[in-house]
Amino acid sequence: MKFGIFYEHQLPRPWDDDSEYRLLQDALEQIELADRLGIDYVWEVEHHFLEEYSHSSAPEVFLAAASQRTKRIRLGHGIVQTPPPFNHPARVAERVATLDLVSGGRVDFGTGESSSEAELGGFMIDPERKRAMWEEGLRVAVRCMTEEPFTGFSGEYVTMPPRNVVPKPRQKPHPPLWVACSRRDTIHLAAQKGIGALAFAFVDPEEARYWVDDYYQTLEREGVPVGDAVNANLACVTTFMCHEDEDTALRRGLEGANFFGYSLAHYYVFGRHHPARTSVWDEFQQRRAEHGYDPTAVQAASENQDRLGAKVVEQGVGGLRGAVGTPDQIREYLRRYEECGVDQVIFCYQAGKNRHEHIMEALELFGREVLPEFREREERREREKARRLEPVVEKVMARKPPEDHPPLPSDDYAFPAIPRAMADRFGNDDFHRMLDTFAEQTALGPSEALSGLINNR
Repeated sequence: MKFGIFYEHQLPRPWDDDSEYRLLQDALEQIELADRLGIDYVWEVEHHFLEEYSHSSAPEVFLAAASQRTKRIRLGHGIVQTPPPFNHPARVAERVATLDLVSGGRVDFGTGESSSEAELGGFMIDPERKRAMWEEGLRVAVRCMTEEPFTGFSGEYVTMPPRNVVPKPRQKPHPPLWVACSRRDTIHLAAQKGIGALAFAFVDPEEARYWVDDYYQTLEREGVPVGDAVNANLACVTTFMCHEDEDTALRRGLEGANFFGYSLAHYYVFGRHHPARTSVWDEFQQRRAEHGYDPTAVQAASENQDRLGAKVVEQGVGGLRGAVGTPDQIREYLRRYEECGVDQVIFCYQAGKNRHEHIMEALELFGREVLPEFREREERREREKARRLEPVVEKVMARKPPEDHPPLPSDDYAFPAIPRAMADRFGNDDFHRMLDTFAEQTALGPSEALSGLINNR
């Protein structure tokens, strides 16, 4: 089983002028350490306007910085918002390909659609249409990365003429594709599209087994790849904090883990947000028991719990625990995910007011005490998985319709420069001859006319 780390860039109030700077610098330092320890992935979200919950609105910039400070860790967009009002698919393709090149081919292209009013309303997206927007934006972005040239598209949400979108990614045919999933129906969708499932929901290993079984059965039975390759993987997220002493781990990790849950629910379920005024952290402190996510309840319930769980309940009040505990507890917890067939567990530790030094200590301890045994088994598991899935992938790829890559509108399709188009439009032969003469002159070297054109461009 592989391991990843996950960043929302949470920043509870109050803030000062350096808060966001320190937040990003600390995260880069944590990723450098994770890379040295041998953790496989870093996942970075794209969110907009979600104060305190997520200050990660430009993941491609942050991941580019991380790429230059690391050597092997894979750089996961977890996720890019692909509905076109968020991001034009050609720009998505350009950014993903550029990141893939500067990182030496280490990008994973996770996708999603958002489900918060803050984001959907902010970009004037109809929630009823966001799923269709997600798929259309994803399909066009993949075609932009793979077709030479992109042959054009006219859809409900994107219209774009043929162009050769450059650069192309280092990984061929394109970086692995994923989609964010919070329910089993989205897991089903991921399998139907032949892409990885990023299960951003806190589920116990035994519950995850049903997600895994559904994913791989659906892939074989119904999978039709949205891209030009199949990425058969399912990842689960869990909260994380590791310490030799369980009480210390709980004290360091539970409040942040449960603020993560509360702040998510604030934007997606029950909140009423006043931009630049609401303090989600203060509300969490005042109302956490009322809405669940109570660290005190989690700690009380843990005293009578034999096995770690993603969620725990004490007297009707719930909260998140997950991989918060000692190395032995976390090892046993992660083995259960491994036994259920989960391909990757992603740690969510940058949450609430969790301290940078505590995160670094927890990563070091995990890398020393827990990670090695999983790495020993992973190479064999990957070989066995590839052998088992080879006929499945062949079956899925055989279902890909040829119309996914349509031909150019005509064999001699070309687009003229604006002055040439003007000459075409007016049928002006003198103008055409002048442009031809200009082309001949510029081919011989710099000219005053060309210098003037460049200076006034």
